[in-house]
Amino acid sequence: MQNNIIHRLQGQDLSCVRDDRILFEALNFELSAGQVLLLEGENGSGKTSLLRILCGFREPDAGLVLWGGNAINDSQYYDDMAYVGHLDGVKKELTVLENLKVSLALGQTGHYSIPQALAKVLLANFDDALVQSLSAGQKRRLSLARLLITKNTLWILDEPFTSLDKQGISLIESLMTEHCKAGGMIILTSHHDIALPNVDVQRILLS
Repeated sequence: MQNNIIHRLQGQDLSCVRDDRILFEALNFELSAGQVLLLEGENGSGKTSLLRILCGFREPDAGLVLWGGNAINDSQYYDDMAYVGHLDGVKKELTVLENLKVSLALGQTGHYSIPQALAKVLLANFDDALVQSLSAGQKRRLSLARLLITKNTLWILDEPFTSLDKQGISLIESLMTEHCKAGGMIILTSHHDIALPNVDVQRILLS
């Protein structure tokens, strides 16, 4: 990552139309280091569609997404961004360790080693376990461990608390707080409020 890159994500006049219905239009926001953007709204309000636009999976019907002042398709955005969606993004036929090694091979080395990340998400000693043998909550925590072993400034998370109990939710909130305090940024959707002490949380309500 080049040191002169300004870590700032901007959405400028974003619009999205699906099945001839306007989900949102003229949407503007700016996210800087240490900040969180929480997308709220009922199912079908456009939260996941907005995430897909911010990930570059689809083009907005109008507007621009900028990273450090550059259009995301013309920058190193994809090296700096990590996405965890509804699906856990792990290969069920591989072990926990094999999945994390694949993720590490595809990204830049992060602050945590694989053993440290597994311990952090309460999956220590699960190295050799096949992913298909894990519970839904364990699979979700494994998908989040991938964020710890790779270096990504921006985390984009679609319902990260799905399948997690109170302990798991508290754990993920602590990881998000840690990421922001280290200068990272997070965009997420959630159906319940989040507890991130001393973190600047912005909100967009889609309806």
